[in-house]
Amino acid sequence: MLSADMAVSVWAGAAERLWGYSADEVLHRPVEGLLVSGSPDTPLVSADGPWSGRVRIRRRDGREATADLRLTPLDPDAGGSWLLWGPNTFGRPGLEPAAVEPLFHRSPIGLAIWDRELRCVWFNDSVHNQDLYGSEPELGGHVTDVVRSRQPEFLQYAMEIVLSTGVPVLGHELRPTEARANDGPYSVALIRLDGPDGRPLGVCSMAVQAGMGQKCGRLGLLNEARSRIGTDLDPLVTSQRLAETAVPNLADYVTIDLVEAASPDKEPLRRLKPTDTSIPGFYRAGAASIHEDLRESLWARGTPVYVPQASPFTAVLTSRRSHFEPVLDTSPGSWLAGDPDRARVIRQTGMHSLMIVPLQARGAVLGIAVFVRSRNPVPFSRTDLTLAEELSARAALIIDNALRYTRERTAALAIQRDLMPHHLSGGDTVEVATRYVPADTDRCVGGDWFDVIQLSRSRVALVVGDVVGHGVNAALTMGRLRATVRALSKLEVPPDELLRLMDELAMDIARDCSDEGEGASAEPVIGATCLYGVYDPGTRRCTFSSAGHPPPLIVSPAGSADFAEVPPGAPIGVGLGSFESAEVEVADDSVMALYSDGLIEMDRDVDRGLQELRTALGTPAASLDDLCASVVDTLAPDRPVDDDITLLLARTRPAAAQLTVPE
Repeated sequence: MLSADMAVSVWAGAAERLWGYSADEVLHRPVEGLLVSGSPDTPLVSADGPWSGRVRIRRRDGREATADLRLTPLDPDAGGSWLLWGPNTFGRPGLEPAAVEPLFHRSPIGLAIWDRELRCVWFNDSVHNQDLYGSEPELGGHVTDVVRSRQPEFLQYAMEIVLSTGVPVLGHELRPTEARANDGPYSVALIRLDGPDGRPLGVCSMAVQAGMGQKCGRLGLLNEARSRIGTDLDPLVTSQRLAETAVPNLADYVTIDLVEAASPDKEPLRRLKPTDTSIPGFYRAGAASIHEDLRESLWARGTPVYVPQASPFTAVLTSRRSHFEPVLDTSPGSWLAGDPDRARVIRQTGMHSLMIVPLQARGAVLGIAVFVRSRNPVPFSRTDLTLAEELSARAALIIDNALRYTRERTAALAIQRDLMPHHLSGGDTVEVATRYVPADTDRCVGGDWFDVIQLSRSRVALVVGDVVGHGVNAALTMGRLRATVRALSKLEVPPDELLRLMDELAMDIARDCSDEGEGASAEPVIGATCLYGVYDPGTRRCTFSSAGHPPPLIVSPAGSADFAEVPPGAPIGVGLGSFESAEVEVADDSVMALYSDGLIEMDRDVDRGLQELRTALGTPAASLDDLCASVVDTLAPDRPVDDDITLLLARTRPAAAQLTVPE
């Protein structure tokens, strides 16, 4: 780069390879000293505008050489710096200048550089062969004069966005004004050029004609949508990504409005009161704009959207057809006459073109996607409408999946919440504390359950189970098994016999489901692990039996922690029916820990998880509840989790504190 007085201000590695001088040797010295004195080409040092030509240069070793150089004015507002460059300045060591020369003279890609005012300051030879520019493009001409497109204002708008944001635009489609019927569009990429101080100097455009029938811009946007939409099961996230994908490549402002609230804590629209001029028609799920403050939006994400009862928004829901208004009618008597707030925002922000597309999936209308142009002066075309409908169709199916998932998760959580014990008590026999952490949204609700059941002679049954799977079925199965355990416990059934009866019940249910379901799987539909123990304060012993569940951990009053040796048995629902019991001596003031595998597995192997659990339970705590919370926080610090976490702690009370319950 050269300063206004033609002194070297920036010396790149490519220049050092061409001339042989280091930066320290040439910085702040006149560029004239790098040229052969008396050369007829030295007018480049006194040029007052873009210049290109072949010059004789003097290398550091004294030899002369010929170089094709271009002189481009940059940043005229800051005093008129210059960029001196050429094809033979871009090669890497060992790469001959001829290797990059085709990029400037024979490449099918039309390269052009535009300053901050969007005036053309340089182009390569290929632009002469592209009817997008014409045969004699003019240096210094504005983009709307140089580019012969049917929508030059659209290209100007895209360049302004690139200049302001620095984000490249790829696959921008342009059709020449005089394009033949079978000619494909040009795909244009725009990249911002920044100076050494980071300030934008201009934009580089690269144009190549797509093959017949190709739609580079459309396919690029659809590919971007495919990569961004569908990676999350939150309908709000999916809706927002759809809106962001379409801005600014397709529209200046996009909203995604759903007829169903994406969050279960929102009131149904039918319960909301209408205003004098509008009804609650949607919930805003996504919004994106070229303006960071979303000045076009009357409603925030997650809030109800009110629309006139007779409006394009409601008409699209009813007809299931898109509303296409390339020139937005704001005259008196239009549909906006009944929507003064929306009309005011339209006038203030300059909205002039509108598309409203229904979001449809599996025969249902989920809502609408609204596309608006304001800063972009070009009205929407039928091609734009087709693209908007394709984007909306792809997103609608994913939004529907997310809404279905949200409904199922909400139902499963409600079932689980209702079926879980709300007030656990070990009476005077044991003090209890529990923690339950449901699986996060990526895996839905699991089937963990726990219980404390008071029996005769002051005995207490302790239960922790884990149903295979997630969702509503797992929650319902958990409720069945918990009710079964409670009923069998009241019958004073020994632990091993109780698990055997549960296994039989699970197999009976599986057979009934197989008989009722046509072509149903022969595998059991119920599967669970369970640890069941009965503590007897009279003998200070606890009898455990396990159906494929992790072993209990006993913490002595002195703080030592050991796993009880309980035969694991097979999970419930397998049908083996072989379970054994093991008696464990439990001293007064000891803590028995029952837990689900979600606590010990996480992102580690089971042995390591068991060891960490042993260490955490041996840590002193002010209370049993504090110990329970501390263990979960230690073993699962990075919640949400992939599987349910359940922890049940029971501390035995001294015999003197116990009341005898008669048989």
